[in-house]
Amino acid sequence: MASKRKASSRGLRIAIAAGCVVAALAAPHIAFAQQVVLIVNGDVITDYDIEQRSKFITMSTHKPPPRQDVIQDLIDEKLKVQVGKRYKIEISDSDVDSSYADMSKRMRLTADQLTQMLAQGGVDSRTLKARIRSDLTWQYIIRGKFQSSLQISEKSVLAEIETRKKDDTKKDEADQVGYDYTLRPILFVVPRGNQELAAERLRDAEGLRARFTNCANGLAFARALRDVAIREPIVKNSSDLIPALREIIDKTEVGHLTPPETTAQGVELFALCEKKETKADTPEKREARDKMFSEQFQSKAKRYLQDLRRQAMIERK
Repeated sequence: MASKRKASSRGLRIAIAAGCVVAALAAPHIAFAQQVVLIVNGDVITDYDIEQRSKFITMSTHKPPPRQDVIQDLIDEKLKVQVGKRYKIEISDSDVDSSYADMSKRMRLTADQLTQMLAQGGVDSRTLKARIRSDLTWQYIIRGKFQSSLQISEKSVLAEIETRKKDDTKKDEADQVGYDYTLRPILFVVPRGNQELAAERLRDAEGLRARFTNCANGLAFARALRDVAIREPIVKNSSDLIPALREIIDKTEVGHLTPPETTAQGVELFALCEKKETKADTPEKREARDKMFSEQFQSKAKRYLQDLRRQAMIERK
């Protein structure tokens, strides 16, 4: 029994010693990977942060960025988050995840697929999420701090439109007219991953579209179909829609359906039940207003960030 205890004790000592050797060998690598390059008001930026951001920018632009540009980008990111904390603005993880999911949708990917795509380029998804967090924080800060000066008057919008008309005489007339669309979303439900059923439901949706000639009878017929959900009406102004989507709806007759589209939930199309011209807002006004707001926002944000840089304590290692 004593010999067994000795053997066990000796084995334990060997395992501990081996573990120490492994840890000792690994330590320089870990220290190197996390080597501190800068300290920004007490927050560190490591060479790993720089490497990750460089890879992300390279994936986005297909061009390796200069190291100093990456460092400046990370410094700005730290300053944005720090000033957010000063004003007690906390962006939750769920807010970041939601924006991350929205970004993936615009790329026609799921959040998991976006994460996988980043990983293939050697980028941890936390790198992108850190950037999203700082951008969301910065938007809250600039909108709150300069709220009064970021208001765009109707008179200013009209003046901007007149200026643009002089420069662009071929402006699309459709952009100068606004419409309110009343839409009814129709969803042919498909379990996630069932490609065979998705193709079948797409054919069903096309069949419904062919015989749908008015909302009253068409919606009643759609409700009787298997695994079809008719959602509550939504009203969208043409100025709220991206040009490609606005073009699709404008090509759809009132009382008819838009072309079906496969989504994560199934196959979706929209019934255009009403289309009313409105002078309240137009795509042209929205475009002019957004342009003016963006220019003012960027101007205020640039000056404020320059002030934060001048006040910051940045220590290079």
